[in-house]
Amino acid sequence: MNRLALIVMDGIGVSEKTFGNAVAAARTPTLDALMKEGLSATLKAHGTAVGLPSDDDMGNSEVGHNALGCGQVYSQGAKLVNESIESGRMFTSRAWQELVNNCADNGSFHFIGLLSDGNVHSNIAHLKAMLTQTKAEGVKRARVHILLDGRDVPATSAVEYIGDLESHLAGLNSGGFDGRIASGGGRMKITMDRYNADWGMVKRGWDTHVLGRGRTFASATEAVETLRAENAGIIDQDLPPFVIAENGEPVGRIQDGDSVALFNFRGDRAIEISLAFDNDDFDAFDREIYPAVTYAGMLQYDGDLNIPQRFLVSPPDIKNTLTELLIQHGVKEYAVSETQKYGHVTYFWNGNRNGKFSEKLEEYKEIPSDKVSFDERPWMKAAEVTDAVIEAINDGSYSFIRANFPNGDMVGHTGNFNAAVIAVETVDLCLARIAKAAREKGVTLIITADHGNSDEMIEKSKSGKESPKTAHTLNPVPFIIIGAEGYKIKDGAFGLSNVAATVAELLGIAAPEEWDEALIERR
Repeated sequence: MNRLALIVMDGIGVSEKTFGNAVAAARTPTLDALMKEGLSATLKAHGTAVGLPSDDDMGNSEVGHNALGCGQVYSQGAKLVNESIESGRMFTSRAWQELVNNCADNGSFHFIGLLSDGNVHSNIAHLKAMLTQTKAEGVKRARVHILLDGRDVPATSAVEYIGDLESHLAGLNSGGFDGRIASGGGRMKITMDRYNADWGMVKRGWDTHVLGRGRTFASATEAVETLRAENAGIIDQDLPPFVIAENGEPVGRIQDGDSVALFNFRGDRAIEISLAFDNDDFDAFDREIYPAVTYAGMLQYDGDLNIPQRFLVSPPDIKNTLTELLIQHGVKEYAVSETQKYGHVTYFWNGNRNGKFSEKLEEYKEIPSDKVSFDERPWMKAAEVTDAVIEAINDGSYSFIRANFPNGDMVGHTGNFNAAVIAVETVDLCLARIAKAAREKGVTLIITADHGNSDEMIEKSKSGKESPKTAHTLNPVPFIIIGAEGYKIKDGAFGLSNVAATVAELLGIAAPEEWDEALIERR
């Protein structure tokens, strides 16, 4: 059987524009040479191509790896929630009714989540629909705990979203209904840790949302503006936590008898806070107070581990993944990344499933990420990931190897252009080593990405003011095959979901009929 290695350059898209383009500014001799040497194309990695509502929606690593590893396009994240709200299914669900009934008499209905319309983790439109329905159901008190974005939306746009939410709440605050913002903080400071990288973030969120502990302000707008003034150059995602207080008391501690809904739909940064609310045996940090609440997530963020136990919208039922196909044919696989993207080459790649399909035929390796801001060490753990890939290539027993280099995405999210250039150049250096090892062992090499990010690092306002862009892009991503003699790229437009069938073709395995077609064909 042929052997193949697939490398995902996370967050490295393709754009003809050079302004603010860290990919174009980087020295990438390896990538440039491989593009000329091999079969190459660009792939659509956003919007409808990855199951999102429209082509105005940025792709992300989760839906990107679903498409790469599953060969099909499923309704994802925002689209799933949109459909559930529009049809009314969310509000007739057992979980929603349990939340409402629990706090109908004297409790508060709390909402926690990322306050933006980035459509990567959440959408403010979903929150507003839920608040409207909360009042319609007869609940008298709602509190919102806002996590500030500045990553999937403009870096300092928090006040705009706060204004939108406060306007919506003002329209609801009549007839005995009382809805307010209760607490908040930057998404990279509180609550939204992932992959057990920094439980201190989650504890800070718990202290802020549940205990009402932290610096107090009269309003969320005052909090953001004051904290910005005190921290020159800070962007929304890094703002410290804050609590809204009235007469010296927090307006929205989470207490016994309350209901709590996490309105984020993306799973990776929702699991840890869900465990804190939904697990009696939780021991990752001292909660101090564990209020008796009814808790639900927007989705079930981990189906295998049942996290959380109660959820509002059912996730896509992904079947017939690439890993399942390869296991059926006895293909031994190896997957590696550092902590920040380890779940993407395992859980998301395998259709949102934890664990392995086969203990015998699959091997996973996680390389712990550094706990520093990624622009301080833009090389991250790329060298270690490369060492692991080369070791797997030289081992000879793995017929399919996959790896993710997070650098272009994680450093891109910091908004630091110079650091992003280094991140891209780091990946290029690593590709040189991997390509050399692949040639020596006769391994076919595929290089692609899951979405763009570092390809647009600066944006201009209508007035011409430049500011860091930390969000993903709508640009296509590269696709390169080295060592596919006798093949050519088909004519047509393709997306990430076409990669799985391409892998199967190169390994000599027939793809399932329901998959999207391969990008290649015999000459």
